[in-house]
Amino acid sequence: MNEIVWPTIDSEHLIVDSKQMLILEKEMFSDGMPQEALMEKAGIQISRWLLKKKPLLKHGITVFIGPGHNGGDGAVIARELFLRGFYVQVWCPFPIKKTLTNNHLNYLTSIGVTKLVEPPDANGKELWIDAVFGNNQTRKVDDKLIKLFNQKFHKKYGKVISIDIPTGLCPDKGEPFLDNAVRADYTLVIGLYKIGLTQDSALPFIGELHHIDVGMSTSKLSKVDKKIFKVTYKDIKNIDLPSLPKNYNKYQRGRTLIIAGSEKYPGAAYLALKGAISSGAGFISAVLPEIVAESIWQVAPEIVLKETMQSNQNGNASLLSALRNIDLSAFDSLAVGPGIGIDNDDWQKSKDYLMDFGGLLILDADALNRISESQLGSKFFFERKFKTWITPHIKEFSRLFPNIKGETNVELALNAAKEFNIGILLKGANSIVADNKKVWQLFGTDSQTARAGLGDLLSGFIAGSSAIDLNLSKKISTEFFAKYVLLHSFAASKCKKGSNASAIGDELSRLMRNRKMRQIS
Repeated sequence: MNEIVWPTIDSEHLIVDSKQMLILEKEMFSDGMPQEALMEKAGIQISRWLLKKKPLLKHGITVFIGPGHNGGDGAVIARELFLRGFYVQVWCPFPIKKTLTNNHLNYLTSIGVTKLVEPPDANGKELWIDAVFGNNQTRKVDDKLIKLFNQKFHKKYGKVISIDIPTGLCPDKGEPFLDNAVRADYTLVIGLYKIGLTQDSALPFIGELHHIDVGMSTSKLSKVDKKIFKVTYKDIKNIDLPSLPKNYNKYQRGRTLIIAGSEKYPGAAYLALKGAISSGAGFISAVLPEIVAESIWQVAPEIVLKETMQSNQNGNASLLSALRNIDLSAFDSLAVGPGIGIDNDDWQKSKDYLMDFGGLLILDADALNRISESQLGSKFFFERKFKTWITPHIKEFSRLFPNIKGETNVELALNAAKEFNIGILLKGANSIVADNKKVWQLFGTDSQTARAGLGDLLSGFIAGSSAIDLNLSKKISTEFFAKYVLLHSFAASKCKKGSNASAIGDELSRLMRNRKMRQIS
């Protein structure tokens, strides 16, 4: 197994499911950590986080205390804030089941904290803290409780904070157990990120996601069998890509070939090439539709035109005539698909050239749609014996892999990567990069990356960047794939000239002038 070097294995980056979290907690208890101590630590750490945001607390705090240990965390929070002089009241929507939680609740009333006997008023301005169920919830919750919280959320008279997991939200799927879940302004995650919280489906419920460190051992975390990493823009500074020797010529600085565009979608070719140029690759070649080939020298004179593609009667590109005249072995990477359109007959005749390409093959957009509609279908990946990366969105993925199952997009990507031995970028609000052993999930990225043309730009950027790194290290892992995707998204977030693909391509060029990421801010 390849050693994971980016990002580091720690509680800021590791994502687990609910069962993995329970196992880790049980190991902590069996090693001697008292449950009381862990509850105290979680509650006090959350209290410290809240005390740094005093405007949230100025109208008072109502803590909803659940029947289990999540409720106990809430009771510790209530105690700490009350002792700091804030007005605090608590309400228990369900009978308390855990002795430790009940003990904390009894102490609260003994020191003067108000225990409500009726549900609180959603029209009040106080902060509500949802400490009802957390990571242990497994089924639907009383709909009246959900409606009460969401009445508060929508009126915006005061904020809602969920502890660990919003009540009613599945910690593994990131979807409500029934029709709805608590909608929080903030979710404070205890210990490790739960996989449901980082899924696109969870975004309407979690608000801002913040990590609460309770000191989980790195040695224990490194033994978690399924490695899923949360990566954010903060991890840009730790990206380490190989440095190019100063005496390398253009051919040693990466050779990539881009096959993109058609009469129907000529813009896709321009954007894919712009992405490749922005990578800093030394030698970029292209196979383009005639309509683009005629003018490419005016907008990108550095591109070497290898062949032109004819189009069928529907304006879709035909690959065969171009591929049979090109020596693909001259390239480190090959990107195929942006804007080429669908032509099943052409794909059937041309697929063997791509199947036999010995470098890194990057398949995007219509190349994936052609595969999904072909006779061979996804078995194409079984037949191809060389490294392949694909970049579908969820609809393209579903067409391509109709038999792949999973409760989350992470599981879908990981299961497909394992079965077909490929690298997968599954695009979404929180995009996922997976191979047969590891997953990187982007989180908190800029929504501007969800625009037409950004995928074409990304395909070219991946092709150019991988060509450079293949020349230097000969063999690159899917970790590189994840880094390229994060860099592309980061450029979108930093672009001050606009959010269109062309402007972001210029920003990406500036970003990649210096491959030493410590100089990126």
